[in-house]
Amino acid sequence: MTRNFDIPKDTAVMLCGHGSRNKLAVGEFAHLKDRLKEKLGDVPVEYGYLEFADPVIHHGLNQLKDAGAKRILAVPGMLFAAGHAKNDIPSVLNTYQAQNPDVEVIYGRELGVDLKMIRAAGARIEEALKEAGDGVPREQTLLVVVGRGASDPDANSNVAKVMRMLWEGMGFGWGEVAYSGVTFPLTAPALRHAAKLGYKRIVVFPYFLFTGVLVKRIYSYTDEVAAEFPDIEFIKAGYLNDHDLVVDTFLDRIEETLEGTNVMNCQMCKYREQILGFEAEVGLAQESHHHHVEGIGGGMEDCPCNGDCDASCRDEEFCKKHGLEWTPVHSHDHSHDHHHDHGHSHDHTHDHGHHHDHHHHPYPFADHPLGPKTMEKSATKKG
Repeated sequence: MTRNFDIPKDTAVMLCGHGSRNKLAVGEFAHLKDRLKEKLGDVPVEYGYLEFADPVIHHGLNQLKDAGAKRILAVPGMLFAAGHAKNDIPSVLNTYQAQNPDVEVIYGRELGVDLKMIRAAGARIEEALKEAGDGVPREQTLLVVVGRGASDPDANSNVAKVMRMLWEGMGFGWGEVAYSGVTFPLTAPALRHAAKLGYKRIVVFPYFLFTGVLVKRIYSYTDEVAAEFPDIEFIKAGYLNDHDLVVDTFLDRIEETLEGTNVMNCQMCKYREQILGFEAEVGLAQESHHHHVEGIGGGMEDCPCNGDCDASCRDEEFCKKHGLEWTPVHSHDHSHDHHHDHGHSHDHTHDHGHHHDHHHHPYPFADHPLGPKTMEKSATKKG
């Protein structure tokens, strides 16, 4: 069934994702594009990634341009607006727009805290509870919602809001929030804390769109902590994937972009306002930090993970054992000696229009004892 809103013939849709080394995650994102295409009928739809997978974003844009598109609605495949949605994707789009003035590229907004998304999340949790059985009352069950984690407190707080709405809406006894990286608390310490609160059952729900390295590690840490607390039942709920309500939310974002109502939440943006603890980042320039890894991710066809990557290829000993090329984590602790002009922008950009050598701004709580380094592999998965 197609979505009932009118998109002009010269207008196309571009779905912009981050990318993953995990081929299953890449496949799920590509399937989402197919779901949107089914709903949009004759409207051209393409997709692309920032890094670790092909096609890259500019390739998808070129496909749409070559097909005759004069206006492209570029929608971020992101749950919340942090660095990827605020900086990296719009920077790529700005560069493309400057090089292709005959095509208008209009940037949409992230999925955000949306009632449809919360209903989709509730459905995934209900599926897990149904499979586990009715042995434990809801009020004796604790819900842990695990978000991606970002150096943007606004995005991190949205995970907490989603958790609260799920907790209250579904009647759980208690709710906690955890993150897979960058901020705190990370998954393992959050689960160990939750296990001490006296609940008989803990539901762990990754608030992620697709599978991938981090979702696999969330489940791995759940198994590890469950082994430490054998008297508590741990339930692993499924991630969002292409739930019908997720697809509907993407269609809402496309319609908003078409109508010009795709307004981001700039009141809580650390680049515009003085957010407590992040005052030094007000006015930072908008630019992508992914140009040096754009498209990287191929060459893993013979990996023993069979496409379901858990980032073992970043472990030197694992690579030696399996005869693989070692691909260590790229360091961002460096400056670039080239410059970018950001005088052009999309509706929500920061429009600084100046040059500078860029690097990732240091996270102010990098030494927090409950994080914020991205999850290392669980001890049960090493070797």
